[in-house]
Amino acid sequence: MARTWPTGSFGHLQSEHDYVVVRHFRDFDGGEHPEGEHWTFIGSSFLPYDDGLSFFAVINGVERQVRMQWREEEQGPIIDHLKDYLQAK
Repeated sequence: MARTWPTGSFGHLQSEHDYVVVRHFRDFDGGEHPEGEHWTFIGSSFLPYDDGLSFFAVINGVERQVRMQWREEEQGPIIDHLKDYLQAK
């Protein structure tokens, strides 16, 4: 299947590898990512203007974009410690 979303790695996340949420977090849009949620990572993109970071993944069987904001008062602490939230399956 040809993908139009960015592919590649981000930190410890590698494209087409499986991960599981091991610590609950909330994304920029208020979406909940509970423990046990399954991700197949596709890639990421960064928008410097708003410190916007998007993860693209198949989450529980559905292709999704997970928007984050890399600022201390938003999801910055999660992004900085991503290994504490998403681990290889």
